[in-house]
Amino acid sequence: MLNSIIKKPGKLSAIALGSNIGDSYKILTAAIETLANTPGMKLEAQSSWYRTKAVGPPQPDYLNGCAIFRVQMSPDLLLETLLATEAKFGRVRQQRWGARSLDLDLLLYDDLIIDTPQLQIPHPRMVTRAFVLVPLVEIAPHWVEPTSGSMIKDIVKQVDCADVVLCQK
Repeated sequence: MLNSIIKKPGKLSAIALGSNIGDSYKILTAAIETLANTPGMKLEAQSSWYRTKAVGPPQPDYLNGCAIFRVQMSPDLLLETLLATEAKFGRVRQQRWGARSLDLDLLLYDDLIIDTPQLQIPHPRMVTRAFVLVPLVEIAPHWVEPTSGSMIKDIVKQVDCADVVLCQK
């Protein structure tokens, strides 16, 4: 009973993952493993993978998912860690919303709201993106998005999820 009262150390953070260049399944799986083995990060939950249409210029479909990590680092350091992980997997930023080997987005960090030029939490477009909400609702349906005060399971009902297809791999 005591264990249920004591809060685990760290903050919960939701991360969106996507890839549409190379062996996306292999890249995303390796990215999750890399992050889970990063000091100060512990994998708490991982969604299924979903095939989705790309946003932006013409390009291949994406493989998308989400993961929840318990982190013992600041949001800024977590963002740096995500960007370094993207680079490790060959991410080159050339075109906004262009194809990429790995895309990692910091969606939520506990119930924190941050709005700086470098970092916005919650992710400013997550509430309109089915490719983020569908995998996120699978692993965190009751997480309250702090700017709207709504649970993820309610937000996902407000977007068209027809193009988000569960992958069987």
